[in-house]
Amino acid sequence: MVRAARINHEPALRFPGLMPEAPYSSRLSARSALYTELRLLLDGRERALASDEYRSLVVAENCLARGSAAARKKLWEELHARYRLDVADPLFAAFWAEWRRSESEPERTLTTYVLFALNDRLVADLGVEWLFPLLRRAPAELRVEDVRAFLGRAVRQHPEVGRWSEETATAVAQKYCASIRDFGLAKGAVRKVTVRPALYGSPVRLLVRALRRVGTPPLVLVRAPIFRLLGVDPTEVVDALGALNRLGALRFRMQGDIVELDLLEAA
Repeated sequence: MVRAARINHEPALRFPGLMPEAPYSSRLSARSALYTELRLLLDGRERALASDEYRSLVVAENCLARGSAAARKKLWEELHARYRLDVADPLFAAFWAEWRRSESEPERTLTTYVLFALNDRLVADLGVEWLFPLLRRAPAELRVEDVRAFLGRAVRQHPEVGRWSEETATAVAQKYCASIRDFGLAKGAVRKVTVRPALYGSPVRLLVRALRRVGTPPLVLVRAPIFRLLGVDPTEVVDALGALNRLGALRFRMQGDIVELDLLEAA
């Protein structure tokens, strides 16, 4: 029998997407994932920066071209809340390593989606529980009212959702669907339908890095539900890792209860 992992939630290792007790955030009610802005901030840089350096780029140097100091400050706060922009942060550092290793724009976009979900319990739960079957049935329609229904059911485990206004809950649902499109998991403007993601090394390695970082045992890791974010059922994780092994994206071997998994760190 495989026992559930004991998760180490030291302050530096608090990855909300892997913490069942983490509250749902309504940050999406204000803006969506801000992926375009993040990409502009990160593209072309040779190294990850400290938080104050990223802040200076956005607020002082106005690298994202906002018209006022207040708008620049607000944008920085929202980017930092979504993506933990700081080389000293272990989750962002792991993301940066995989961002740099990504070989295509779809791979890079999916890797960013994984970071976004790992840092937001609501996004993680929506991806694992609600979006996953729609990815498997792609093209399947994304409907804002279905996300609202998910939020309504979530009140039992997440009473904080019950304190949101109707306008906030609807805005969260709308921005979530827009974010899923921005990350390449859906297409369409008014009517959005899902797109099943291809299997790439960087987003899978980022999930493995995060699971390892919080102390997930190997046998639990290769059955982790969080891989549903990428359209991979827990029963298929071993096959997915095997496929990436054959592509040279990582090294994986499993014999019985023995798991060998090497992420082949980039030079």
